[in-house]
Amino acid sequence: MSLIAEILPVQHIELDVEISSKKRLFEEIGALLEKESGLSGTHVFECLFQREKLGSTGLGQGVAIPHGRHASVKKAVGAFIRCKEPVAFDAADGKPVSLVFALLVPENATGEHLEVLSKLAGKFSSKSVREALMSAQTPEEVSAIFSAE
Repeated sequence: MSLIAEILPVQHIELDVEISSKKRLFEEIGALLEKESGLSGTHVFECLFQREKLGSTGLGQGVAIPHGRHASVKKAVGAFIRCKEPVAFDAADGKPVSLVFALLVPENATGEHLEVLSKLAGKFSSKSVREALMSAQTPEEVSAIFSAE
């Protein structure tokens, strides 16, 4: 199993979610991880929001990887949301984002944090992967895309 697949269970994947802003996106991620992983939705939101203040986590090409470290996180956890309509995200290329992979890691997990971010950036750099994620019909299809090495 790939590192990404290990931290992204199928129940952490939502497709075609109606999101109106970056703030609402972070709230949705918080609600999803609270429901599925028992993390505090407020802590998730604050963690992602604080990191975003340092600079946009929008990679470009319609992709963002909001991420952060938090004391309440015991092991790396991910969530994937495909937005129904692209959301303004202050990405380097100025384009809004539709594909969002949120990553939370324990406060002291620097190596793992960087490794997962690197793998995600590599995955999202592939146009065919982005297209497959945009056309996936089910969370299971998304999971299979992230599981492929």
